[in-house]
Amino acid sequence: MVSILALDFMVRALLAGALTGVMAPAVGSYIVQRRLSLLGDGLGHVAIAGVGLALITGQAPVPVAVIVCVAGAVLIELLRQSGRASGDVGLAILFYGGLASGVLMAGLAGRGAGMLSQFLFGSLTSVNRSDVIVVAVMAALVLVTAIGLSPQLFAVCADEDYARTQGLSTRMLNLVIVVMAAVTVAVSMRTVGLMLVSALMVIPVATSNNLVQGFRRSLFTSMAVGLICAVLGVVISYYLDSASGATIVVLAIIVFIATLPISTMLERRRRLRPVPVDDEQVFDRAEPHDAMTEPVQHLAVLHGDHVDYLHDGHRHAPHGDHFDEH
Repeated sequence: MVSILALDFMVRALLAGALTGVMAPAVGSYIVQRRLSLLGDGLGHVAIAGVGLALITGQAPVPVAVIVCVAGAVLIELLRQSGRASGDVGLAILFYGGLASGVLMAGLAGRGAGMLSQFLFGSLTSVNRSDVIVVAVMAALVLVTAIGLSPQLFAVCADEDYARTQGLSTRMLNLVIVVMAAVTVAVSMRTVGLMLVSALMVIPVATSNNLVQGFRRSLFTSMAVGLICAVLGVVISYYLDSASGATIVVLAIIVFIATLPISTMLERRRRLRPVPVDDEQVFDRAEPHDAMTEPVQHLAVLHGDHVDYLHDGHRHAPHGDHFDEH
């Protein structure tokens, strides 16, 4: 480890990898909650268009990719919200339009598809000081937003209709989620690569769901898993002389598989100690959240002096303009 820290390019690689490892699962927690796990792949293809544009204009790839990726994400989300394009159609546009235009512009710039490989699969050893600064700034903005607005963002992901009745700007919050995803994908192209960043957004979240219950605990656990996998992946890739991005993702998959027995054991223990619920305490699925709102389609269960609502195996209780996990 001392020999690694003595190398400037490895120090930069470790910093960039660690920042990406924390940032990607933080955003991925909301992406998974919204069942848009493939959004990262689509945004990765849009980022390729940004790289191609940077090559043809002679600009730095990372900032241009961030701008193009954010613009594409906002456009697709606005189309989805307006009803002019479904989620599947929007993702198809991201996949094929971004990839084709990126390869086309790279070819026109005289670089060819080979030049894109370091952005598609990552190249941590080529990360320079300015890249680390950009990743650090973007990671700070994403983490502050993802953690600071976690109650509101979770409310939109868990039940968008109810969040709207509570006065939350669901359109703006949905845009915040896709913009965070776009920034994460674009700045991760030099670390894990555009083709693999989606895996780092999803797998640590799945791993945390094997270990803990509750959205907030899952959020921080996934960030810890992502950090560990990213740092260890960089170190392992150095000694094995392997691709850093691929090593990080494979390590994340191994950790996920290793936690499956733990998940099974915890689930078995929860079944052995069920929460006592009388039949009279379980309401119809059309039970309203409160007297001022329309009925919503979630199973309601009495819990002490309030009502919990079952959603995706979790209990959520309305609290002001957001949900708390119980």
